[in-house]
Amino acid sequence: MKRAGMLRQVSDFSDFSRGHGLQELLDQGEVLSHIHPSPDGQHLLVLQKSRPPPLPRVVAFQRQGSCGADLERSWQPPQPALVGLLFLQTAAALGSWALAIVWESGRTEVWHFVVAVGWQLLQTLELCQGARARIVSVCSQGASLVWCEERPPLGAHSDVSKCAFRFCICTRALEVGEQSVSLGTVRIVLHNSPEYQLLASPQHVFLVPASTSFATISKFLLIWHAEEAKITITAPFAGFIVSKVLRSSSESDFRKLLLGFVGLLSTLAPLDIHTSALSNRGGLLLVSTQGTVNVVEPDGTQRHVFDLEGGPLAQGDLVQLKTFGNMLACVLSGVLYLIDQNSGRLIEKKILSMKKVHFLESPGEEDSIQLLTQTGIYSFSFSVPEDSSRPEPCLVEMVFEEACRYYQRRSLSSSKLTVEKLKKGGTFQAPVALAAILQHSLQDTYAKLLSTMSLELQSYLSLELLKTCVVGAPESEVESYCEELVEQEVSRVLHSDIDKDNLAYLNSVFTSFPKAAWKATRGCLQLQQNGDGHLVARATPEVWKKVLGGPQQEELGLNGVVPLFELICTSFLRFKPKWLPSFVELTQQYVSVSWAYSSKEGPEGRVPLYKRALGVLAQKNQRSEAVDEMELELLLCSKRPKAVLQAVHLLICLKRWQRVVEVAEKFSKLSPLLNKEIFITLLAEFAQHRELDPYLDRLWPLCPAELTASDILTIILQHLPVSQEDPVPFSSEGAQLTVGLLKPLLQRVVQRPCIQNEMYTDALQSPTFPPPAPPREHRSPPKGKRARGVSGQQLTASPMR
Repeated sequence: MKRAGMLRQVSDFSDFSRGHGLQELLDQGEVLSHIHPSPDGQHLLVLQKSRPPPLPRVVAFQRQGSCGADLERSWQPPQPALVGLLFLQTAAALGSWALAIVWESGRTEVWHFVVAVGWQLLQTLELCQGARARIVSVCSQGASLVWCEERPPLGAHSDVSKCAFRFCICTRALEVGEQSVSLGTVRIVLHNSPEYQLLASPQHVFLVPASTSFATISKFLLIWHAEEAKITITAPFAGFIVSKVLRSSSESDFRKLLLGFVGLLSTLAPLDIHTSALSNRGGLLLVSTQGTVNVVEPDGTQRHVFDLEGGPLAQGDLVQLKTFGNMLACVLSGVLYLIDQNSGRLIEKKILSMKKVHFLESPGEEDSIQLLTQTGIYSFSFSVPEDSSRPEPCLVEMVFEEACRYYQRRSLSSSKLTVEKLKKGGTFQAPVALAAILQHSLQDTYAKLLSTMSLELQSYLSLELLKTCVVGAPESEVESYCEELVEQEVSRVLHSDIDKDNLAYLNSVFTSFPKAAWKATRGCLQLQQNGDGHLVARATPEVWKKVLGGPQQEELGLNGVVPLFELICTSFLRFKPKWLPSFVELTQQYVSVSWAYSSKEGPEGRVPLYKRALGVLAQKNQRSEAVDEMELELLLCSKRPKAVLQAVHLLICLKRWQRVVEVAEKFSKLSPLLNKEIFITLLAEFAQHRELDPYLDRLWPLCPAELTASDILTIILQHLPVSQEDPVPFSSEGAQLTVGLLKPLLQRVVQRPCIQNEMYTDALQSPTFPPPAPPREHRSPPKGKRARGVSGQQLTASPMR
């Protein structure tokens, strides 16, 4: 952790041109209003306001070595008042800058400093388009100027409420070249607006209500995101944040912008702002009248930083704020506070010998703070102690102090609990364990702890922001906000541990917001169809494990809570039933590469996934063709032998013979055992009726190699239908099985080479040892006659087909 060193003087103004003049101005502390250091730290611009006897003027002082003509501009009434001095980035070279002097009327002078030449006026411009316009606040952001402009009403006796909305927020591109300045067109960000003070960070502009604004207006801040053309309305201390994209000029009307939140805003307390300033991280620092320092981030959220000592602040109390690296420097009533921006911890408190100081820029030096006083420029440097790898003792002390407050509130004893008692007592182990973690596990102190929690914190902040948007959104946008909220919640739970509580929470989300939960599921699993129409999923292995893991049904009991896999299957059945079999197949593919087959740890080791999906399907009480088709697809997508046979039997019951044959052709290739079971099943059906006769030319090639003609005839005879009448040799009915129907199969079987013969094929065909010719008396009969007497059974004859 950085620690502050001693305050040492680095300049007595002798290194500045006209150093004695700068000294004289600083001696007139009450006349001095603003000091603006240049971005490179080589120039000091002093703005003196109109207070006699000296005239209002701007004076520039530069360090020795930056020789050239000085800059001193003064003006007399009725010259309009000067609004601000701005430093603009130029397009000439990286790091070069120019000075813009802006008056109330919109008149702007652009100056630049040339080494060995001095200050030169580049161009005089007019920002405002109306003669009656008046600029009340101005800032620069990148290559643009943004200002709050007053446009007085035309009528002499206008309504007071309308007069309060006589301002508008304008922006205009300003490109500074080496010898010229290019001014873009005026663009109105907000019209019919109250008065705002503008402060610009690199990407955002904060609009702080002026002290003269109505009480209703002073309850919130505005943040303009230029690149996104978006306005964020935030009451940071009340947790109210809402953003809106300004797509057209009608949406840029301030009063229409707040139309949907008037009722909510009326219940909020006005903002308590004594001083405001920008931090180097793009946030807005706010000091309340009670001395509380908070920072408002560009997304509208706020974070407490520190509480200044000294009680309530009066209106005339001057508070100086400046950030250097991770350090916040604050000067109040001659006391310098050095505060860590990350933890809000006071690093050092130093009483200064002077009450009025000004912070200066320290280009390239984030390890030091420079203070401009009436006696010179002083520097406060930081050093890193040798034991910086160890957590700061103060951080550990904070753990015990917070634990003391927590346990004291819960204690029934009247005795005071102290840090020493907490460390020695041994009763409360939580703070001791946390302190040990900070001392030994986290080598980079709390910063490492913060980095490990950053994703969770970002998720929490975005979730809170979205909840606020739901509260303040108009009715037409509530549904879209709810969908986004559900998507974030489902994603958050899927990336955390799925315990019983989280699973019960997901069940309630899927029940209350089924459509939004379905969209969230598709997003988390990244489900989509590819060019071939197949379902693909690009979910990470962690998400798949959450889908398949977690508490199972036997662990949940009968409380109505179902596992996550069943929840997702229910969503598929409701919104995209055709995708359910493909989803189960994708899930099985992931299981096959993540767990060993039949592993008790994996989901397939408990209840197969296709059976779990069938259990969800069975909850539909009514049977229909679509339900039967879904059951078939789930059975087939599993590719398990028992499931495929079950699907074949279901198709037979439904008498869908063409589909029966198609399934047999496709799944007989998976394994010889499954091929044999399917063929025997279909051969039994063939023996009972003639529905399969049109498909015999596709059915016979499926006959397994190990089935002989005797086996086939045995199966046929076992499944012949029992007839009530005596068999007739030549029946006129065409429903009986005939030898002609069976002949192609038997011919295929008997002509197939015997397995044992194939084992000796090489030896039998050897040219060296030709086999002897078999004796005539042992010659086998022709193959066409070999099957006639098998089993000694006689089938009913009929004409050959």
